[in-house]
Formats: sequence, structure tokens, C-alpha cells
Amino acid sequence: MTLWLTRIIPDTRSPDARRDLAGAIGMHRRIMSLFPSDAGPDPRARFGILFRTEDTHAGPHLLIQSTHEPDTKLLPHNYGTALSRPLDALIDAIRPGLTIRYRCVASPVRKPGATTRALYNLPPVVPLTGAAADEWWLRQADQGGLKPLTHHSHPLDGVRGQRHPDDAPPQRIRHARTQFDGTATIIDTDLLQAAILSGIGRGKAYGCGLLSIAPARQPQ
Repeated sequence: MTLWLTRIIPDTRSPDARRDLAGAIGMHRRIMSLFPSDAGPDPRARFGILFRTEDTHAGPHLLIQSTHEPDTKLLPHNYGTALSRPLDALIDAIRPGLTIRYRCVASPVRKPGATTRALYNLPPVVPLTGAAADEWWLRQADQGGLKPLTHHSHPLDGVRGQRHPDDAPPQRIRHARTQFDGTATIIDTDLLQAAILSGIGRGKAYGCGLLSIAPARQPQ
């Protein structure tokens, strides 16, 4: 199985690109339009699709990871530029003891116990911020085969909107987001590969959970 990374640089002069960049729900629909439509009830999971929008000095970039190469020719005319490449070499290089850089935009939450939830009228999941979000990330990293050496976090705008599934009432979508960056040592290659393939946390259909890694530069 080949894992693909696709980078799309949207042209902000394109009305389609601007509309998609305005919300993760619209971006989710655009991304799914690049993959076969006959993939069953959960095509995102079938093709291992994760994505993240990043603000760069050159403008917004869209990163898509998937186990099926997206057909970027299906993007609207003048939408932007796109390039796909396999990640086989990166995955094959994963080994215990290797120091890497990582980035993950995730939706850290905790699930209150039934008694606590009823007592304080809490929602099914409670978004985490600050030190609580950092602790959440450190647990996720450990479960993903990493020992963080450094980490930095900062909150991002949350994902909000309404999803309209077929033959069902509208569903409200809400995901708080935090970006985690840092360096780590690989402890368990199987756990790390699983975390890369499956993503981390909630909101994977809406721009959360993509774990990106790269070998750390060694000091000269």
C-alpha cells in the first residue's frame, strides 16, 4: 500500500478556492470529490483521507494524505496548483531511536464520566485548552510510539458548521483545534505508523488529526 501526500496551493483569486478555504466542511466536500465515488458508506476511512490547511508566508496551503492518489484534475479551472508524491521512503525510514520533527492539528477533548456529566450538565466531550491540551497531546504521542523532546502548542480557530446527511436531520459540527509542533524520539515504529495512517483524535473529516513527521536536522 502506498501512502500519498498531496499539496495544493489554492489561488485565492479563485471563487471556488476562497469558498473552500472559508470552512472545513466545504473543504471536506472538495477533497472527497477528488476520490472515487463508489467507495462505500465511509470513503474517507476507505482511502485513509486526512487533511490540514496551513497558513504560510506564500498564502494558504492544503495538505492531503491518503492511501489512494487523488485526481487533482477534477479541481475547478484555475483553482490552484497541486502536486502528489508517495511517502514510501519516509515510512520505510521510521526506526526506533530516530529523532523527528512533528506537526499535528488536533481536537483535544476529554469525555466526562456519566455522573460528572449529569451533575454539571456537561456535553458528551469537553474541549481542552492550554496545559490540559498539552497533557492530552503528550498522552497521544506516547500512544503513537513517540517520546516528545520538545513541544509547542497554540490554539486555532475551531471548526463550526452544519452537515446535511442524506435522509437525516442536519448535524451540527463543532471541533476545537490546537496545533502541536516539536521534536520527538521514535519509540515504537508500529504504533507510529498506525498513528500516521489513522490520524489522531476527533474531527478527522474536517481538518484534524493529520500527523506529519520529518527527520530532525542534526546539529553540525
